[in-house]
Amino acid sequence: MPRPKLVKVDWDDLRIALAVLRHGSLSAAARAMGTTQPTVSRRLDAFERHIGIELFERGKEGLAPTPLATALFENLQRMDEGALAIERRIAARDTGLQGAITVTSLDWLGDYVVAPMLARFSASHRLVVCELINDARVFNLSRRDADVAFRFGAFDQEDLVVRKLAEAAYGLYASPEYLERHGRPNFERGCPGHAIILLHEAAGRVCYGEWLKTLAREARVILRTNGLQSHLAAVEAGDAMAALPRAVADRRPALRRIETPLAEPVQPIRMGVHPDLRDTPRIRAFIDFAARELKVRAPELNPV
Repeated sequence: MPRPKLVKVDWDDLRIALAVLRHGSLSAAARAMGTTQPTVSRRLDAFERHIGIELFERGKEGLAPTPLATALFENLQRMDEGALAIERRIAARDTGLQGAITVTSLDWLGDYVVAPMLARFSASHRLVVCELINDARVFNLSRRDADVAFRFGAFDQEDLVVRKLAEAAYGLYASPEYLERHGRPNFERGCPGHAIILLHEAAGRVCYGEWLKTLAREARVILRTNGLQSHLAAVEAGDAMAALPRAVADRRPALRRIETPLAEPVQPIRMGVHPDLRDTPRIRAFIDFAARELKVRAPELNPV
């Protein structure tokens, strides 16, 4: 009986199939891989034609894995983890203070704290190229979506070395023109006659939400936004009060911080890195640099 002919497969094609298995749809797999849905669909179709077997059944409800695809999933997972471990080992080779560092952060932390810090680090180490991805998406450090991550609060990913660097304090701010028109808020009465801006609920839970609602329970909410820039613009225009990070707002001459009877809320700032990369010279140097910088350059942050 003739032996079945072996079909050579490309690891990149296997990764496409694994991404679809993991995420359940072509569009979700494309987002995870940083490509487009038509590209994933085209490559998956070509792979199935190459091996002569369908890995997914197409239907009105989308893609459903065949029994073969389900059976392959565990092996593909192990192959992927092994390939990623090799990539991290190669990336962690001792090349001295040179090479690329990809950092991920989000919102004002990335714009106002991490970006200038990366620029100063790169200026001092001319053979290091720093890249910042400032995005609310959670990047997987095991998959080398980034080398270092700065986040508020805890990390969901477990296989990381996480270090708490500082705490970001928030305060209540208004413009001088606003305070002149409306007077100082009466916190005992809940700030009646005043207007406030809150974070949009879709943006997630923040440390200062309940604090501000308690202080200004009688104030009118005139706007909800999902980012710091819109908060700043509305407050500086003299239309409302808002809770803002002191690391940003204390440096704005058009804003005044209002003393409140409740202690200002703080939000932890943590840095995460994969253990395979933390002793790479350029990563190690940046980790130490970041810890020093937050103490010296950002007095509005409380270093730990």
